Amino acid sequence: MYAISRSGLLRGALLATLASAFALPSALAAPAVPVYGYKVVKAYPHDPEAFTQGLFFHDGALYESTGLRGRSSIRKVELETGKVAQGIALPPEIFGEGITQWGDRIIGITWTEQTAFVLDLKTFKLWRKFNYPGEGWGITHNDKELVMSDGTPELRFLDPTTFKELRRVRVTADGKPIDQLNELEWVEGEVYANIWQTDRIARIDPKTGKVTGWIDLTGLLPQRGSADDVLNGIAYDAKTKRLFVTGKLWPKLFEIQLVKK
Repeated sequence: MYAISRSGLLRGALLATLASAFALPSALAAPAVPVYGYKVVKAYPHDPEAFTQGLFFHDGALYESTGLRGRSSIRKVELETGKVAQGIALPPEIFGEGITQWGDRIIGITWTEQTAFVLDLKTFKLWRKFNYPGEGWGITHNDKELVMSDGTPELRFLDPTTFKELRRVRVTADGKPIDQLNELEWVEGEVYANIWQTDRIARIDPKTGKVTGWIDLTGLLPQRGSADDVLNGIAYDAKTKRLFVTGKLWPKLFEIQLVKK
């Protein structure tokens, strides 16, 4: 055995005390992701038969894509009434997913068909198609790129004219990957993403992939018909700063304001 002097024990204890004093608590080193609640500004009618997959706002109207094979569609919807003003049905073998606007076009993706389609915004006439690997879930855009989700923790950034993949970011919260990223919307420089089968929306920094905030919409539609009636659908009116949300088979669409908890 080795003999240890009293001075050595005291020195060791002092060093341990100093190390403890200067160590940062984990809560200070990594602040918790802020959580936002909501205030309902207004509720609007929504087609309870619409299996909502994608949603965006343009020129006073909502544009919505619906899913399920044999029921997938693209539609223009009157905000105040919820009535379908214009629409087309997708081929019955197609399972439609998210849509977004790019200029005078609508770009839509499909779940497992690995096909994106481009429609004329006014006529809904098919303009062209693209192919991509893997699944398609949600899609939005910034000023230069399309942003697509596929159910994994990764967001793909794509060239809007060729659909070529430019880069990816991995979405994390508190250092942990966040998957099930579904419908997307670009809101004031951030990507808002529905987390499938939850009542939460992630606010994502598109450069780092870090979740900068959670939007908790628990209780927004307390009575639902089935497990399929999940929150899905985000639209933003950039001119008036209005945020709209709905869900699959929901009878209502809501304009909400965020309230920090």
